[in-house]
Amino acid sequence: MRTIFMPPGRIHVWQWVLLALGAGAMLTAQAGWVELHRVFKPLAMVAALLAVCAPRFAPRSARRLRARHWLLAALVFSLAGDVCLMLDGLFIPGLVAFLCAHVCYIRLFALDAPWLPRRTPLVACLLLGAGVYSVLWGHLPAELRLPVAAYVLVIALMAAQAVGRALVRASRAARCVAYGALLFMLSDTLLAVDRFVQPLAWAGLGVLGTYYAAQWLIVHGMLQTSQQD
Repeated sequence: MRTIFMPPGRIHVWQWVLLALGAGAMLTAQAGWVELHRVFKPLAMVAALLAVCAPRFAPRSARRLRARHWLLAALVFSLAGDVCLMLDGLFIPGLVAFLCAHVCYIRLFALDAPWLPRRTPLVACLLLGAGVYSVLWGHLPAELRLPVAAYVLVIALMAAQAVGRALVRASRAARCVAYGALLFMLSDTLLAVDRFVQPLAWAGLGVLGTYYAAQWLIVHGMLQTSQQD
């Protein structure tokens, strides 16, 4: 069990900072401390960006340099999405920002593995996404149905690519990334249910807890991959 679930390699100080700031964002969201939440939430992703830029993880090859660029792009779009979702009236820009982040993650996960290399995770992720969307359909405003459908498709492909990559590479670092991608799907599902179907009493903990765990696992797994290749 330890071999499968413990994250590989040493943890950089900025990754610990990401965890601390993510916990602060969760607690302030749950407690309703709006102003403090608006500080903690974006700072958590800034810590993720600083972790990726740490000299210790300097790319050793041109492919790893491209991987760093795609990872940074995904985190920047995630940061933009975080800011938009904190502010009233910016749900659609936030959705677009996170959609761009997932596209960057898809490209990142395809740098060292074939495109959608395993059929089983692809079918499973698409069916899961379709199931979630079927629940949301009747609760979505008409103008959001198409954008949300596109978003669900993209995040399902992102998770399928990450899991397929883990099966191909068969490394702890790749499995770490795959767990993060699946947690991203869970986080977005909880967010959608809370926003459109039924408010969740523990949304501040559930949505953000799975979100920061997802980002942390993806960042950590990709950084360890950069040191192994």
